[in-house]
Amino acid sequence: MTVTQSLIAFTLAAGLLTITPGPDSALVLRAAAARRTFGGAAAGAGIAVGCLVWGAVVAMGLGALLAASETAYAVLKLAGAAYLIWLGANLILNARSAIDLAEAPEGRGEARIWMARGLLTNLLNPKIGVFYVSFLPQFVPDGAPVAAFTFALAAWHVALSIAWFGLLIAAVRPLRRWLERPVVVRWLDRTIGVMFTGFGVRLALSRAG
Repeated sequence: MTVTQSLIAFTLAAGLLTITPGPDSALVLRAAAARRTFGGAAAGAGIAVGCLVWGAVVAMGLGALLAASETAYAVLKLAGAAYLIWLGANLILNARSAIDLAEAPEGRGEARIWMARGLLTNLLNPKIGVFYVSFLPQFVPDGAPVAAFTFALAAWHVALSIAWFGLLIAAVRPLRRWLERPVVVRWLDRTIGVMFTGFGVRLALSRAG
Protein backbone atom coordinates (compact mmCIF):
# COMPACT_ATOMS: atom_id res chain seq x y z
CA MET A 1 0.00 0.00 0.00
CA THR A 2 1.41 3.39 -1.04
CA VAL A 3 1.25 6.54 1.06
CA THR A 4 -1.51 7.96 -1.15
CA GLN A 5 -3.56 4.77 -0.94
CA SER A 6 -3.05 4.69 2.81
CA LEU A 7 -4.22 8.26 3.29
CA ILE A 8 -7.30 7.77 1.10
CA ALA A 9 -8.32 4.58 2.90
CA PHE A 10 -7.66 6.11 6.32
CA THR A 11 -9.61 9.27 5.48
CA LEU A 12 -12.67 7.26 4.47
CA ALA A 13 -12.53 4.98 7.51
CA ALA A 14 -11.67 7.70 10.04
CA GLY A 15 -14.25 10.06 8.53
CA LEU A 16 -17.06 7.57 9.07
CA LEU A 17 -15.91 6.92 12.62
CA THR A 18 -15.62 10.64 13.34
CA ILE A 19 -19.27 11.36 12.52
CA THR A 20 -20.48 8.39 14.59
CA PRO A 21 -22.27 9.83 17.66
CA GLY A 22 -20.15 9.70 20.81
CA PRO A 23 -19.30 11.67 23.95
CA ASP A 24 -16.95 14.03 22.08
CA SER A 25 -19.60 15.18 19.62
CA ALA A 26 -22.18 15.41 22.40
CA LEU A 27 -19.89 17.64 24.45
CA VAL A 28 -19.19 19.97 21.52
CA LEU A 29 -22.91 20.28 20.82
CA ARG A 30 -23.66 21.04 24.46
CA ALA A 31 -20.83 23.60 24.65
CA ALA A 32 -21.95 25.25 21.42
CA ALA A 33 -25.52 25.49 22.69
CA ALA A 34 -24.43 26.91 26.03
CA ARG A 35 -21.66 29.25 24.88
CA ARG A 36 -22.10 29.55 21.13
CA THR A 37 -19.06 29.17 18.84
CA PHE A 38 -16.71 30.07 21.68
CA GLY A 39 -17.71 27.16 23.90
CA GLY A 40 -17.89 24.61 21.10
CA ALA A 41 -14.48 25.62 19.77
CA ALA A 42 -12.89 25.44 23.22
CA ALA A 43 -14.35 21.99 23.90
CA GLY A 44 -13.27 20.82 20.45
CA ALA A 45 -9.76 22.11 21.07
CA GLY A 46 -9.54 20.11 24.30
CA ILE A 47 -10.71 16.97 22.51
CA ALA A 48 -8.16 17.57 19.74
CA VAL A 49 -5.34 17.84 22.26
CA GLY A 50 -6.53 14.61 23.88
CA CYS A 51 -6.43 12.80 20.53
CA LEU A 52 -2.91 14.09 19.88
CA VAL A 53 -1.81 12.84 23.29
CA TRP A 54 -3.28 9.41 22.53
CA GLY A 55 -1.59 9.49 19.12
CA ALA A 56 1.78 10.26 20.69
CA VAL A 57 1.34 7.53 23.30
CA VAL A 58 0.50 4.96 20.64
CA ALA A 59 3.30 6.13 18.35
CA MET A 60 5.78 5.62 21.19
CA GLY A 61 4.47 2.10 21.74
CA LEU A 62 2.97 2.77 25.17
CA GLY A 63 -0.54 2.27 23.86
CA ALA A 64 0.20 -1.42 23.42
CA LEU A 65 0.45 -1.67 27.21
CA LEU A 66 -3.08 -0.36 27.55
CA ALA A 67 -4.33 -2.90 25.04
CA ALA A 68 -2.44 -5.77 26.71
CA SER A 69 -2.91 -4.94 30.39
CA GLU A 70 -6.38 -5.67 31.75
CA THR A 71 -5.59 -3.80 34.96
CA ALA A 72 -4.43 -0.62 33.20
CA TYR A 73 -7.43 -0.71 30.92
CA ALA A 74 -9.87 -1.34 33.77
CA VAL A 75 -8.53 1.53 35.90
CA LEU A 76 -8.71 4.08 33.08
CA LYS A 77 -12.04 2.71 31.89
CA LEU A 78 -13.70 3.05 35.30
CA ALA A 79 -12.28 6.56 35.76
CA GLY A 80 -13.63 7.59 32.37
CA ALA A 81 -17.01 5.96 33.00
CA ALA A 82 -17.32 7.68 36.37
CA TYR A 83 -16.49 11.05 34.80
CA LEU A 84 -19.07 10.67 32.02
CA ILE A 85 -21.75 9.49 34.45
CA TRP A 86 -20.95 12.41 36.74
CA LEU A 87 -21.31 14.85 33.84
CA GLY A 88 -24.58 13.24 32.80
CA ALA A 89 -26.07 13.13 36.27
CA ASN A 90 -25.15 16.77 36.85
CA LEU A 91 -26.94 17.81 33.64
CA ILE A 92 -30.02 15.73 34.47
CA LEU A 93 -30.35 16.83 38.09
CA ASN A 94 -29.33 20.46 37.56
CA ALA A 95 -30.91 21.19 34.19
CA ARG A 96 -31.00 24.93 33.53
CA SER A 97 -33.97 27.01 32.45
CA ALA A 98 -31.84 29.58 30.60
CA ILE A 99 -28.38 29.77 29.05
CA ASP A 100 -27.98 33.57 28.84
CA LEU A 101 -26.20 33.49 25.50
CA ALA A 102 -26.11 37.26 25.19
CA GLU A 103 -24.29 37.72 28.50
CA ALA A 104 -22.17 34.61 28.56
CA PRO A 105 -18.59 35.41 29.60
CA GLU A 106 -16.01 34.47 27.02
CA GLY A 107 -12.77 35.01 28.90
CA ARG A 108 -9.71 32.83 29.23
CA GLY A 109 -11.09 31.16 32.34
CA GLU A 110 -14.22 30.08 30.47
CA ALA A 111 -12.09 28.73 27.61
CA ARG A 112 -9.96 26.72 30.03
CA ILE A 113 -13.07 25.16 31.58
CA TRP A 114 -14.45 23.92 28.27
CA MET A 115 -11.02 22.82 27.04
CA ALA A 116 -10.49 20.87 30.27
CA ARG A 117 -13.86 19.16 29.87
CA GLY A 118 -13.04 18.19 26.30
CA LEU A 119 -9.58 16.98 27.26
CA LEU A 120 -10.82 14.87 30.18
CA THR A 121 -13.69 13.40 28.18
CA ASN A 122 -11.17 12.24 25.59
CA LEU A 123 -8.24 11.17 27.77
CA LEU A 124 -10.41 9.23 30.21
CA ASN A 125 -11.81 7.08 27.41
CA PRO A 126 -9.41 4.11 27.00
CA LYS A 127 -11.38 2.94 23.98
CA ILE A 128 -9.65 5.70 22.02
CA GLY A 129 -6.21 4.40 22.98
CA VAL A 130 -7.13 0.82 22.17
CA PHE A 131 -8.77 1.99 18.95
CA TYR A 132 -5.60 3.81 17.90
CA VAL A 133 -3.46 0.77 18.74
CA SER A 134 -5.58 -1.56 16.64
CA PHE A 135 -6.61 0.88 13.89
CA LEU A 136 -3.69 3.15 12.99
CA PRO A 137 -1.06 0.46 12.26
CA GLN A 138 -3.28 -0.95 9.52
CA PHE A 139 -2.70 2.20 7.47
CA VAL A 140 1.08 2.48 7.81
CA PRO A 141 2.60 1.85 4.33
CA ASP A 142 5.42 -0.64 3.91
CA GLY A 143 8.77 1.01 4.50
CA ALA A 144 7.34 4.10 6.21
CA PRO A 145 8.67 5.14 9.66
CA VAL A 146 6.08 3.55 11.92
CA ALA A 147 6.15 6.02 14.83
CA ALA A 148 6.15 9.16 12.69
CA PHE A 149 3.47 7.92 10.29
CA THR A 150 1.29 6.67 13.15
CA PHE A 151 1.35 10.08 14.78
CA ALA A 152 0.70 11.73 11.41
CA LEU A 153 -2.43 9.59 11.02
CA ALA A 154 -3.58 10.58 14.49
CA ALA A 155 -3.01 14.24 13.57
CA TRP A 156 -5.03 13.79 10.38
CA HIS A 157 -7.82 12.22 12.43
CA VAL A 158 -7.73 15.32 14.62
CA ALA A 159 -8.06 17.51 11.52
CA LEU A 160 -11.10 15.52 10.41
CA SER A 161 -12.59 15.82 13.89
CA ILE A 162 -12.08 19.59 13.93
CA ALA A 163 -13.86 19.88 10.57
CA TRP A 164 -16.75 17.81 11.94
CA PHE A 165 -16.94 19.89 15.12
CA GLY A 166 -17.03 23.01 12.95
CA LEU A 167 -20.07 21.64 11.11
CA LEU A 168 -21.78 20.83 14.42
CA ILE A 169 -21.12 24.31 15.77
CA ALA A 170 -22.35 25.93 12.54
CA ALA A 171 -25.52 23.85 12.72
CA VAL A 172 -26.26 25.16 16.21
CA ARG A 173 -25.87 28.88 15.37
CA PRO A 174 -29.09 29.31 13.31
CA LEU A 175 -31.03 27.74 16.17
CA ARG A 176 -29.98 30.34 18.74
CA ARG A 177 -33.47 31.80 19.38
CA TRP A 178 -34.97 28.33 19.71
CA LEU A 179 -32.17 27.26 22.05
CA GLU A 180 -32.87 30.21 24.36
CA ARG A 181 -36.36 28.92 25.24
CA PRO A 182 -36.47 27.60 28.84
CA VAL A 183 -38.22 24.36 27.91
CA VAL A 184 -35.65 23.71 25.18
CA VAL A 185 -32.74 24.47 27.53
CA ARG A 186 -34.05 21.99 30.11
CA TRP A 187 -34.76 19.37 27.42
CA LEU A 188 -31.31 19.81 25.89
CA ASP A 189 -29.47 19.53 29.22
CA ARG A 190 -31.42 16.44 30.26
CA THR A 191 -31.14 14.77 26.85
CA ILE A 192 -27.40 15.26 26.67
CA GLY A 193 -27.17 14.24 30.32
CA VAL A 194 -28.87 10.95 29.47
CA MET A 195 -26.47 10.53 26.54
CA PHE A 196 -23.41 11.10 28.74
CA THR A 197 -24.75 8.70 31.36
CA GLY A 198 -25.39 6.10 28.67
CA PHE A 199 -21.90 6.53 27.23
CA GLY A 200 -20.46 6.13 30.74
CA VAL A 201 -22.41 2.95 31.46
CA ARG A 202 -21.47 1.51 28.07
CA LEU A 203 -17.82 2.34 28.70
CA ALA A 204 -17.94 0.74 32.16
CA LEU A 205 -19.35 -2.47 30.67
CA SER A 206 -17.00 -2.54 27.68
CA ARG A 207 -13.98 -4.76 27.18
CA ALA A 208 -10.61 -3.94 25.69
CA GLY A 209 -11.11 -6.18 22.69
